Amino acid sequence: MDPHIRKRIDEWLTPDYDEATRKEIQALVDSGNEKELVDRFYQELEFGTGGLRGVLGAGSNRMNRYNVAKATQGLANYLLRKGGADKGVVVGRDSRIQSDVFAWETAGVLLANGIRVHFFDDIHPTPTVSFAVRELQAQAGVMVTASHNPREYNGYKVFWDDGCQVTPPADGEIIEEVRKIDSLSKVKSLPPDEVKKHPLFSVIDEKIDPRYLGRVAGVALSPEAVKAAPVKVLYSSLHGTGYRLVPESLKRWGFNDVHLLTEQCVPDGTFPTTSFPNPEEPEAMSLGTARAKEIGADVFIATDPDADRIGVVLKKEDGSFVLLNGNQIATLLVHYIVLRKKETGKLPANPRIIKTIVTTDLLSAIAAAEGIGVDEVLTGFKWIGLQMKQYETDPGKPVFLFGGEESHGYLAGDFVRDKDAVMSSSLMAELVAYHLSQGSSAWQVLQSIYRQYGYYSESQKSITLKGQDGSEQIRKLMTRLRTESVKTIGRYEVLKRTDVHSGEVFDMKSGKPAGKLALPKSDVVIFQLSDGAKVVGRPSGTEPKIKFYFTTAGKPQSAQESIDVLTARVNAENDALKAAFMALLGI
Repeated sequence: MDPHIRKRIDEWLTPDYDEATRKEIQALVDSGNEKELVDRFYQELEFGTGGLRGVLGAGSNRMNRYNVAKATQGLANYLLRKGGADKGVVVGRDSRIQSDVFAWETAGVLLANGIRVHFFDDIHPTPTVSFAVRELQAQAGVMVTASHNPREYNGYKVFWDDGCQVTPPADGEIIEEVRKIDSLSKVKSLPPDEVKKHPLFSVIDEKIDPRYLGRVAGVALSPEAVKAAPVKVLYSSLHGTGYRLVPESLKRWGFNDVHLLTEQCVPDGTFPTTSFPNPEEPEAMSLGTARAKEIGADVFIATDPDADRIGVVLKKEDGSFVLLNGNQIATLLVHYIVLRKKETGKLPANPRIIKTIVTTDLLSAIAAAEGIGVDEVLTGFKWIGLQMKQYETDPGKPVFLFGGEESHGYLAGDFVRDKDAVMSSSLMAELVAYHLSQGSSAWQVLQSIYRQYGYYSESQKSITLKGQDGSEQIRKLMTRLRTESVKTIGRYEVLKRTDVHSGEVFDMKSGKPAGKLALPKSDVVIFQLSDGAKVVGRPSGTEPKIKFYFTTAGKPQSAQESIDVLTARVNAENDALKAAFMALLGI
């Protein structure tokens, strides 16, 4: 075994670590499970640009209270250097295993360093932490969550004073401070019983929740439609933090026929009814879809464990139900917001939509037709939040309308700077009510959008490659995308290759450079293909995966071509593109 790994193991077997931790590691040593030991100790759990995320367990490369404490000490040192101690830090958590332990550990380290703590006593959605940072004018925020990852994960997300996840240069500077904490001896901490009576500690639930729900209610666009077309809503929190605030928000928006999927509305970090609590996944949405059919709901909405993403199932005209993907939800929301603001005369001058580079280009098509600007940013909602911040000082005075990403995260109000499923759930329910009040349905409207602007078929392929070997495989795959000369992918001609890390745009037809990309560096490669097709490759920032995104697009070939024929044709083209690309990679 590598001596550096052996040294780390020996350190974690000392009395500096609690008995349960030492027993867990000693059991692996006694059983000779070298592979597991190497994976747990070959590196420190990396504090990335958004914070920590990893599998729960003992070890330097696992999510546990010791790595949380070290990360928080690094954050505390940065805050003290920046003079943010008195403004303090908002601390929230989701329902995951050990989230409460990690939240109290975070509070204990901050207070031991003389930094004020604004603490959510109950589990809370991630967007409420973003809101509270802004509302309380705190210096930073910490949300203990692993979002929609499987149950064995947990994480730690850091926000800065604008309520957005930390962005350059603060993210890199915080990482530098965290890396300096290479020993528990450098960590100051207080136990939970001392935290609760500390003069710099305060519980903020009752102060923040009413203010937040009031601002969310102000996003409503059609309160009269909610009264005119009563909608039956079924809701699931997927055992997470939305269990209380989402139903309360729906009530404030005027929805009186809201049904809870009770089996999933009890917070539980083991997620007993689903193996993968992600509203993108049909399996996670299957129980609710079945219940929606039973009760005749108009819409079934689910939120992920930290309530920043939504899943949506719509009832169609024939009584069947359809699960929307993230791009379809974004399309309906953008179309509705623009439609209603135009109808009510509330569309501002210089309105802007922000989307990530892997989010459907249909949003851009709609925006272009309506004279609305679109800003494209890197994958990850923090880049949307950063763009919103830049609007505040832009002399052109752009006004934020909507931010969205294909992975089911959306925002329609600037008082939060992260994706918000409480807001999105209420807006989606109102959208359904509005279209019903107009004698149509959300599903019919989506079909009309395809006929007017074109149908965009988007799909993903994720490959999980765990551990040290997996990281190396992902690196090699990304190197191939950057260096191999590919002229065609299936029937599509490769027009341009963009390396977002280097910023280089390469014309694949001429074999010459074609300019520079004005985006921050990121490990992403984009292939622009003929006929509006596109392939994007990038490693996941939160899981041991490499992800590929495929886009094909088309409009009806005649007035007689039905939407069903159009979508089937473009979907088949997407399947063919995906198969051809994966064959090129030999996967």
